[in-house]
Amino acid sequence: MNLPTVEKKRIVIVGATGMVGGYVLRYALDHPVIASVTAIVRRSLGVSHPKLKEVFHRDFADCSALAETLSGQDAAVFCLGAYTGAVSNSDLHAITVDYTIEFARVLRGSSPNASFSFLSGSGADPTGKSRMAFARYKGEAEKVLLVSGFPHVYIFRAAYIYPVEPRKEPNFSYRLLRWTYPVFRKLLPNQVIRADDLARAMVDVIVLGTAEGPIFENRDIRTMVQSLHPPGAEQAKGRM
Repeated sequence: MNLPTVEKKRIVIVGATGMVGGYVLRYALDHPVIASVTAIVRRSLGVSHPKLKEVFHRDFADCSALAETLSGQDAAVFCLGAYTGAVSNSDLHAITVDYTIEFARVLRGSSPNASFSFLSGSGADPTGKSRMAFARYKGEAEKVLLVSGFPHVYIFRAAYIYPVEPRKEPNFSYRLLRWTYPVFRKLLPNQVIRADDLARAMVDVIVLGTAEGPIFENRDIRTMVQSLHPPGAEQAKGRM
């Protein structure tokens, strides 16, 4: 990947212990333009790297204690989330909406010029009319972020996120999707995205600042990845 000349960035990651957040962390630590990575975590990442600083924080309903940590940051990548059905409806709303808004509030106060990269989901509905709670809640979070005052907010509406590495799937639907992924990818390529590709797009957009946004549907994310990471490089890595 050929990078334009840009200043070194300081970024903060929320959700680095999750599937996409884990790839965001790896990519950010290896990225030549990123000078430091602050991971806000509830448990240790088990990773040692000269760029990395872990900050433990348990209550995302109140991020006031993070004000000093979030000072002087250039960007944030927010990947914190929960699967529908894995938690109660009230917890899903708290994690998806309340935690996002609270973190953004403190980041905005500490680093008003920071960019914000947010992991949303396909079908997110800012109008609140969707029958799906996940879609309504992601849309609610998007709506607040877009008027929060950050100079740049990037919304990533990923469709099915392929885990890449083996894991315990959260439910039968995800087990089925993983099993059928090779066919699904050929027939409906714009309805799937690899977790590592999604992570790279979420980091690249805040580092390079070249994408228009603010909302990227799954098709847009795939296009972004293909333009910055040519297929030849993927083939050399033995990708599917």
